[in-house]
Amino acid sequence: MSTASTERPLALVVDDEPSMRDIVTFALETQDFETCTAGSAEAAWALLQRRSVDLVVLDVMLPGLSGVELCRRIAQTTGIPVILLTALGETSRRIAGLEAGAADYVAKPFHPRELALRAAGLVRRSPLGDGQLTHGPLTVNLRSATAWVAGRRVDLTNHEFRLVAAFAGSPGETLPFRRLLLTGWGDPDLPGGRELLKTAVYRLRMKLGTASRGADAMIRSVRGVGYAFDPDAAEGEEATVTEP
Repeated sequence: MSTASTERPLALVVDDEPSMRDIVTFALETQDFETCTAGSAEAAWALLQRRSVDLVVLDVMLPGLSGVELCRRIAQTTGIPVILLTALGETSRRIAGLEAGAADYVAKPFHPRELALRAAGLVRRSPLGDGQLTHGPLTVNLRSATAWVAGRRVDLTNHEFRLVAAFAGSPGETLPFRRLLLTGWGDPDLPGGRELLKTAVYRLRMKLGTASRGADAMIRSVRGVGYAFDPDAAEGEEATVTEP
């Protein structure tokens, strides 16, 4: 990441078998990754709400929430590349995972070096690149969880940062309410979620507009659907903040 180009990429390893987590983390560390681990999809999702990672290595067979469902959540909300770990005969699960947004898969048993090299290649080719997203006047650094508008740092809450990162990762795309609630609060069906999201977007627009005139216009309401991010809207706009 441009402000942290010397930092090692961080990989999250998700597997309910401690021995497999050890094998995968050792393999990744030989390719200069830092690692963190989780034994379930639920624990992994909670960790992803607190930390910015560059790669997820995910076992398909997990207790509770499935690896495929976790993969879908990650693909919908973060764009972090996912490598699936599958048993040799799990063709249907492998296909389901790829359809859910996985970037690659490795069948067990696997050679640790092959996994590590695939992981390194995915991180190099990731659209997240060096972890810094820049669109118009907005720059978002995913590793440091910071944002700037026209060179001025914007002081954001955790929820606001997750929202602005989602917008920056999907320019021009309308993000539905449920997807934004999943991204910001980890629950697409949060009671009172629409009002909570409306308030958070309003405050986020205020902060963007305060940092740079017209920047609040980058987040556009799509009635009845969600919100869209249009970085070009900041050009030549007045810094007026309206209710979403």
